Amino acid sequence: MRTLIPTLLFFVLASHCYGQVERDKALHFLGGNLFGLAGAGIAKQATDGNRIWTFIGSVAGSTLIGLAKETVDAGQRPNGWDNDDLAATILGGVTVGVTIDLFSKKDDRRHLRGRYSNLNLKKRKQFLHPKSEFVVLDGKLPSLNTLGLSNREFSVE
Repeated sequence: MRTLIPTLLFFVLASHCYGQVERDKALHFLGGNLFGLAGAGIAKQATDGNRIWTFIGSVAGSTLIGLAKETVDAGQRPNGWDNDDLAATILGGVTVGVTIDLFSKKDDRRHLRGRYSNLNLKKRKQFLHPKSEFVVLDGKLPSLNTLGLSNREFSVE
């Protein structure tokens, strides 16, 4: 109960404040969040969970998408470049970076523990390549059925 009332009060005030923000800025903030999360995930995988590089990756991901979006907008006559949109996008990435740093568990080297995905980029996978032979029957190339590209299987003796 001690945390319920302040939480409800916060949501009531936050919903009132949301009405003061343009919808376009909120969408830029959301885009910055998404691309900041992608940048943080890539940086975390590349640096084995280094906190600083994870934060930088988050900000870099949101900055890159913000610059790309504003570059596209600059080519359109009615829209044009808007620094406020760029700031909202970068702020979305900063928010994700701070959130990841605050809520992630750290190991004894102060690196982030855990994974965003099960993908291990450092381990090389070895693929088995089947050995295939090219068979020529009576001077003619084999048909698709003989090559195994049919529903029925044929054997050549």
